[in-house]
Amino acid sequence: MASPRGFCAGVDRAIQIVERAIEKYGAPVYIRHEIVHNRHVVDRLRAMGAVFVEELDECPTDRPVVFSAHGVPKSVPAEAGARQMLYLDATCPLVSKVHVEAERHFAAGFEIVLIGHAGHPEVLGTMGQLPPGAVTLVETVADAETFQPSDPEKVAYVTQTTLSVDDTAGIISALRSRFPSAAQPHKEDICYATTNRQEAVKELAAASDLVLVVGSANSSNSVRLVEVALRAGAGEARLIDDASGIDWTWLDNVSTVGVTAGASAPEALVEGVIAALGERFDITLREGQAPREDVVFKLPRGLSV
Repeated sequence: MASPRGFCAGVDRAIQIVERAIEKYGAPVYIRHEIVHNRHVVDRLRAMGAVFVEELDECPTDRPVVFSAHGVPKSVPAEAGARQMLYLDATCPLVSKVHVEAERHFAAGFEIVLIGHAGHPEVLGTMGQLPPGAVTLVETVADAETFQPSDPEKVAYVTQTTLSVDDTAGIISALRSRFPSAAQPHKEDICYATTNRQEAVKELAAASDLVLVVGSANSSNSVRLVEVALRAGAGEARLIDDASGIDWTWLDNVSTVGVTAGASAPEALVEGVIAALGERFDITLREGQAPREDVVFKLPRGLSV
């Protein structure tokens, strides 16, 4: 079992915001986009009274609305304010840090490069902090090699927080090779939880015939864990929502299974996978060693106990 795995501080905070909002204001509480990218989390909150929508115009003005952990464009809280809606922002503070960096660089006259995946809500939120055209999305080394800024001396880059550390390093290297004076983040944008989970799965993969990553298919950090495991030498790596997603033929001729979970996957799902394995096989359980994560993010004023 990889350690660390599962929930990070930003995910934990976002879920608590929804839970506390339902407790304080009653149901329904509307959530713009999935609060985090995990089917089980979303289903549980929906059962408590959360209503998930994609845009604010699907929300009544007399009920609270929560913005997801991935962040939103500036136009979203502006619209909520114009409609006099009560809104709560569950954006992960580490995503908000990237927003602030992008705004700071833009104010200083830099052309902003965002390293990330097109269409991901975090990318849409970050690009939406600045005027249209102010941010160029770069997804690959090839994109970095063909990017043409208006002034090569005034380039700055920021990154999505849930990327592959190794992939991003290659893109950053390509950018810095072409633009040596490019302004960079004061601290790595890829969040501590993403980095720690990728390092843990590398260690796991080297000793595993099969790695099972617990997480939903729309979870960027979970998908990256599968990719990292394969590159690190795992015989095979699979993404599963829960134990029911295991195809038991995957375990033919397998003696060592590595198990980890994306940052939005509850630990109970990991326990379910271990229980399912234990029902079919004699297993010896080993836990990886990793730095302790003790990061805690405060809840918005009015929701904290």
